[in-house]
Amino acid sequence: MTRRDVRPALLVLADGEVFEGEALGATPPTGIATGEVVFNTVLSGYQEVLSDPSYAGQIITFTYPHIGNYGVTRHDDESVRPFCRGVIVREPARRRSSWRSEGDLDAWLVHHGVAGIGGIDTRRLTRHIRDRGAAPGAFGPLGEAPDGTVVDEAALRAAAATETGTDGVDLVAQVSTAEAYTVGDGPRRVVAYDLGIKTTILRHLSTLATVEVVPAATTAEEVLARQPDGVFLSNGPGDPEMVPYVADAVRGLLGEVPLFGICLGNQVLGLAVGADTVKLPFGHHGGNHPVRDVRSGRIDITSQNHNFAVAADTLPSNAELTHVNLNDGVCEGFALPRERAFSVQHHPEAGPGPHDASHLFAAFAALMDGAGQPESR
Repeated sequence: MTRRDVRPALLVLADGEVFEGEALGATPPTGIATGEVVFNTVLSGYQEVLSDPSYAGQIITFTYPHIGNYGVTRHDDESVRPFCRGVIVREPARRRSSWRSEGDLDAWLVHHGVAGIGGIDTRRLTRHIRDRGAAPGAFGPLGEAPDGTVVDEAALRAAAATETGTDGVDLVAQVSTAEAYTVGDGPRRVVAYDLGIKTTILRHLSTLATVEVVPAATTAEEVLARQPDGVFLSNGPGDPEMVPYVADAVRGLLGEVPLFGICLGNQVLGLAVGADTVKLPFGHHGGNHPVRDVRSGRIDITSQNHNFAVAADTLPSNAELTHVNLNDGVCEGFALPRERAFSVQHHPEAGPGPHDASHLFAAFAALMDGAGQPESR
């Protein structure tokens, strides 16, 4: 990764932990980037992770030490722009090497206005987050900022202390489409709620159906007027309890049309049927989470990105727990057979990640075709 200069920078967490590094990417007007600091364990796919709208409000720490090795390409963008607040890496690659590469990561970050910090001891930072939980943080290059203010440790501590994180904020409103649009020309009709939907998800859905992507605030009546064969509830960022309007719409759709939800869509479906959601200490962010289908015993290695989850013990009696995370036992999916609805907490589209769970799209197609509640392969 070719950079114009090396600028000393600091990362400060709200709990007082300090990390030294060097500035990458864009410099905010104030010189300081803030957000909720989380870690992701993928070994590749950094561009897809950075452009995943589910990271709105968060600063992404990559546990893999070398980031930027193969550059970037427009074909790997998962949204029109990154919505994350920043990126933290151990060792940014000095060169890119891939026949697909169209540019380098640092230039991509600058183009999209995303701040970064390199040279961080990400092993120490990751252990700290695992022990203490995801934490608000602030980072920036030391010295004078573009707006003339001075960035030093005291300024970063103050910024970290005032960062609110992702609790109690409607982040979906920041990432959802403003206008409905159509993707693909498949044989079925699917309405997809854009809660932060990714390009690779639409690529999968468009092989099954003509997909009408609608804003998150679309009502059940508006969806049913489109006469869909099925409704898809996408991934997305933040606290599911901050999007009650989506849960209200889902209640109006249950029993009327087949439903398939993933990630935030899984959490919203849970809220719609009366379950509770909880915030996990440091969330699930990575491409190697083992998930077991409790009906068949099948284990899929999955891609995940979420800080909240459905509390399994609060699911109603008409819901069937279908999947659990083998790392911590968290609910990874449930089904509502009578309502022709099911959901999972992970990302079956593998953007990035393994393809183990892609069969769930075929299960959705079977449900729309009247084959009954999908079973595990």
